[in-house]
Amino acid sequence: MRFIPERFKHNGLFIVMFFITVMMIITVSITITWTTIRMSEQFFIKKFSITNYKVMSQVKESFESFNYSVVLASNNLLQSNMIKNILTHEQFSNKEKLSAYFNTGQQLKHVETNLDAYEESILIMGRNGFSFATNRAYWPITDEELRTSILASNTFKEPKKLIYQLDKRKDGTNRRFIVASKVLMDRINGTVYGSMYFAFEESEFRRFFTSYTGPGNNVFVVDKQGIIVSSNRTKLIGKKPADLLSYAEKIEKSSDHYIIENFMGKDQIISMEYLPSFDMYLFNMIDKQKAVGDLIDKKDIVLISMAIVFVALIIVFLATRRLTNSLSSLVKQIEDASKHEFHQYVSSAGTYETMKIGNAFNSMLDELHLYVDQLVESQKQKRNAELAALQQQINPHFLYNTLTSIKFMVQQGGKEETEATINALISLLQNTIGNVSETNTISQEVDNLKNYVLINQKRYGNRIKVNYFVAPDCLGYHVPKLILQPFMENSFFHGFNRKMSGFINVLVWKEESTLICEVVDNGDGMEISSENKLPNTKRKQQMFSGIGVRNVHERIQLIYGEPFGVTISSEVGEGTKVRVELPISSI
Repeated sequence: MRFIPERFKHNGLFIVMFFITVMMIITVSITITWTTIRMSEQFFIKKFSITNYKVMSQVKESFESFNYSVVLASNNLLQSNMIKNILTHEQFSNKEKLSAYFNTGQQLKHVETNLDAYEESILIMGRNGFSFATNRAYWPITDEELRTSILASNTFKEPKKLIYQLDKRKDGTNRRFIVASKVLMDRINGTVYGSMYFAFEESEFRRFFTSYTGPGNNVFVVDKQGIIVSSNRTKLIGKKPADLLSYAEKIEKSSDHYIIENFMGKDQIISMEYLPSFDMYLFNMIDKQKAVGDLIDKKDIVLISMAIVFVALIIVFLATRRLTNSLSSLVKQIEDASKHEFHQYVSSAGTYETMKIGNAFNSMLDELHLYVDQLVESQKQKRNAELAALQQQINPHFLYNTLTSIKFMVQQGGKEETEATINALISLLQNTIGNVSETNTISQEVDNLKNYVLINQKRYGNRIKVNYFVAPDCLGYHVPKLILQPFMENSFFHGFNRKMSGFINVLVWKEESTLICEVVDNGDGMEISSENKLPNTKRKQQMFSGIGVRNVHERIQLIYGEPFGVTISSEVGEGTKVRVELPISSI
């Protein structure tokens, strides 16, 4: 717009539209045919791709159904205590070994019922050297070959994940297998005691999409390294075409879910589906020439396009000036508002669209004013949250008292108690001061509670028992640091002033997408504010951190929003239950 003189700048839209109109008249005879033909081709290809997308979705569902069967089988093996005992047994007598083979065979027959629809071979291998395969002839691989293979290496790199890999036999048979593998790991302590492998011939994969292929219509299953794992073009299996992964990136960025690229010397309509369970890509490539061919009558398109363009040019030329007048006036008002007065509203007049733009601009000013007010309030809350976070420091009195207790235990000769208390204090300091992360896993948070409880029980005795009930599948979820400790602290030092003994239970489980944490005691109980179900206490504590219960509640709501937070129920003389609700997070 810089080439337009200053006095014409508010009429720039009219000038540009007029110039475009003239250029269209000059160039229409050259460009309209090419444009119309191209648009027609794109329209057909787009419609074709929609149909093809549905087909690809069906193929993807077949793969996901297959993966579900493998997951069920692998979970059966992971949950089998018999398999675990066999793979962790150090030495077998001949009789024990025969019994182990028999029991393993029976267990794997049960597991194979999940895979009745597929032909396969299951092989398990333990750290103790024990191995068993359901069908050695189907997947002819020796134990030594498997232990030193890239299959095993990749499996142990990702012990918690079921992975799929291509195994191409080099024994002259040229057979290809797709192997699903996973590490056998104790879910409680994380000890690895073996690995499992499900081998399927590549033809088992191919049958998911063979019925959808044909001349000029090919399907490729490609892993993250760009290697073709399965395809109806079997000669390409195991090879790594240079461009496949780049096609995946382009399709992910495309709003049409397809691209047109040259592959192996021909223009192809390429669509792709990501198979998350396999960590692979499913490509469908259709020869563009065979798909489109001579579908379009170019002569008729030229004549029709010329007639339409001629009429359109006349209408555009006559309407341009009238449409742009109101827009030019609106642009001038908006320009003045941004330069001179932030609160100046524009007048809404002219065409319907112009009035809508003017009203939208005025509404935007109102929303902008509201946003500025909200931003100021948000910054105020953020500063308050930062001040609350600064309170997450270990209170010096807690350290003084703990060190004094340790000194007393040393004087009394309690070496083991002293060592346990020091180790607990070190772990507590590492996880609260040394760890700069803003979150802990449930496992770390529970460990902190155990260390905190141990230290206080060494100081004050075991009159208060603490029990932990944590669902194993919740141990890896992340929560804000020190989210439970203030409630344990309150129960310890304010829940048993009248009662001489009692218990505190810590419970963690999940309900759908919500993580539930509860700290329950059978202590003195207290009165709860009916307004927000939080205790109304303002006394200063000289305990571990000094973090207030209300601060924990406000901190959760600031991070996750209003649906989450802390609720407390209590009856005087019966005890107190603190319930913390958080969204599930594993990172």
